[in-house]
Amino acid sequence: MKANPVGWFEIYVQDMPRAVAFYEAMLATKLENLPMSDPEAWPDLEMWAFPMDCNVTGSAGSLVKMGGCPSGGNSTIVYFSCEDCAVDAARAAANGGSIFKEKMGIGEHGFIALVLDTEGNMIGLHSMI
Repeated sequence: MKANPVGWFEIYVQDMPRAVAFYEAMLATKLENLPMSDPEAWPDLEMWAFPMDCNVTGSAGSLVKMGGCPSGGNSTIVYFSCEDCAVDAARAAANGGSIFKEKMGIGEHGFIALVLDTEGNMIGLHSMI
């Protein structure tokens, strides 16, 4: 395998404006609406992508709102890379989320924090400092 194994991720949400505002504030970035190529085939599908650049490492992904796909309670954790995971965790808590596990060391691999977003999804934050 020549690429990283994760090629895309989706975080399912129920309240898209609230979720977009949360992730934009926590990650200090802007998400981009992904228009559907066939909106009649997917009338209840809405997607907002995280910034992506195919020429750098890491995986691209989006927030997704789709009928029949509830948020929260899943067993997948997406880790976002950041400068200092404690800073991003604090921003998560300040913007409607909550901190599940404060910044903790993971040896030579840096640090992680676990937070819950506004939709009940657990997400991870990873940094080297």
